[in-house]
Amino acid sequence: MKGLFLIVKMLIILILVVAGGFASLIAYLTVTEYRPKPVEAVEIGGDVSRYVQTGVPLNIVAWNIGYGALDASEDFFMDGGKTVRSPKARVEENIEGIREFIVQSDADIVLLQEVDVRSHRSYYIDEAAYLAEKWTGSTAFAPNFLAAFVPFPFPECIGAVKAGLLTMSVFVSTEASRVALPVPFKWPVRVANLKRCLLVERLPVAGGGELTLVNLHLEAYSSEEGRIAQMNLLIDFLKAEYAKGNYCIAGGDFNQTFPGVDERVFRIKNTERFVPGVLSLDMLPAGWRFATGAKTPGSRLLNEPYSGDPETTQLYVIDGYILSPNTELVSVETVDADFRYSDHNPVSLKVMLRE
Repeated sequence: MKGLFLIVKMLIILILVVAGGFASLIAYLTVTEYRPKPVEAVEIGGDVSRYVQTGVPLNIVAWNIGYGALDASEDFFMDGGKTVRSPKARVEENIEGIREFIVQSDADIVLLQEVDVRSHRSYYIDEAAYLAEKWTGSTAFAPNFLAAFVPFPFPECIGAVKAGLLTMSVFVSTEASRVALPVPFKWPVRVANLKRCLLVERLPVAGGGELTLVNLHLEAYSSEEGRIAQMNLLIDFLKAEYAKGNYCIAGGDFNQTFPGVDERVFRIKNTERFVPGVLSLDMLPAGWRFATGAKTPGSRLLNEPYSGDPETTQLYVIDGYILSPNTELVSVETVDADFRYSDHNPVSLKVMLRE
């Protein structure tokens, strides 16, 4: 009996120690929680003198780069896979490949999502600085995931994260700002979760006017109400900018299916995994439009490494753009990069500002 009593006592002590440690961690994360203001100024790096012009096509690329870790060979635990942290050599190889693609794309503007600058999951590589090394133009970065420690999944945790949106441009920008989006999560989940935002840049147009450029990455794993709240803020923001007489282009990862996408080709195969929201033309005012490459998959489910077989792989079209009525769509296509460097493919847009 004494032996049994000792075992029970030790188990109780162990449970109390673990519970106390977890409580202390939650308290620490609560105190250090990232609490951005509704609007914050963002520093613009680089030196450029070129101005946006009306009647001249702009080449824009939007790409969720998966922090350099989610290439075709990877899966991810939140999508039903097992991987939490990819090998360092693979992250380095992917970021190098992403940089070379950007250099060769001849883009005027690049809108990137899931760019790490100091994260355990990507071995604390400053990906924003690395990508900017070969970029001749300006850069702006806004954090949307900043946590001292993400205690999930246990025991191999995500750890420290600093990541966000990176906009690179060859044009003069007069101002950049971080505009906070509604946070759908409650305490304590909220304290180590994403705080999503819009990265807004204001680009003066030669001859007068302004292009409001928005880089975005909307919610993926929240309720429908959370997605709707973020979309409402985005659309209200764009409408207000257009009412000022500005041109508006918003691009990135919407985590929602675009209108015009063939549901038979991109059907949801398993509703227990990630199911994107659905964008509707009714969301936009008259004259506005969505733009995406609706025939080529823009992203894939990370429940397993990419097989290349569309019959067995869950594919989505959730990356693209919103364009204001005073712009003219020249072309848009999803580049079939075969998910070589990321679980998303780049979406290339050619657009003109009307005179």
